[in-house]
Parts: sequence; structure tokens; C-alpha cells
Amino acid sequence: MFRITKEFHFSASHRLDHLPEDHQCHRLHGHNYIVVVELAVETLNADGFVRDYHDLKALKTYIDDEFDHRHLNDVLGHGYTTAENLARHFYEWCKERFPETSAVRVSETPKTWAEYRP
Repeated sequence: MFRITKEFHFSASHRLDHLPEDHQCHRLHGHNYIVVVELAVETLNADGFVRDYHDLKALKTYIDDEFDHRHLNDVLGHGYTTAENLARHFYEWCKERFPETSAVRVSETPKTWAEYRP
């Protein structure tokens, strides 16, 4: 199996309204997110790639236009702004465009991340 990954960054705010008021994530706060998309194939294409990294520019454009410096509750709706749900959201977006997508990881901090890998 051949695998490639590419990393993307964005900054955004959110709050998890469904958590108790004394929970830190209930309050409005922000993160410098890191999104890592992984693509995997059994056989390389005719150019010797899993997929040309340049093709993934579409994901950068999507992230920059829809997520960067936004309030995620407005973008995705309340309750869906966890790292886990973001990972699934980006996975589904990528899978439609890049069938080789095998996983997406979203980090909220350098020490925390969630991954969606069906």
C-alpha cells in the first residue's frame, strides 16, 4: 500500500454549547487547527503518484474560503464543531473529490487530535 499525506492549517473559533457552563469548551475560544489528509492506493498511477500533491490545492482553497478565521458554529452548526466531527467532515469532502482518501486527522492543539478513518 502506498500512502501520502498533506497538511493544512487554519484558525477558527467555536464553542460547544451542549457542555456544562463550567466546562472550558462551553466558552467561546479558538484553535490553530491542523488538518492532515491521507490518501492510499495499492498501485501508483501512470505518473508514479498516489495522487499529485498539486491536486490537493482544492482542499486548501476550501479550508481558506470556508473555515479560516471563521466561527465554526456558524459554518457547521452548533454541536458539530468537535475535532472528531471536523475530521469526518473533511474526510467526506475529500472522498468525493479524491477517492484515494483513507483518513483525515484534525489537531486542535499540538498534543490533541482526532482522526476519521472508516
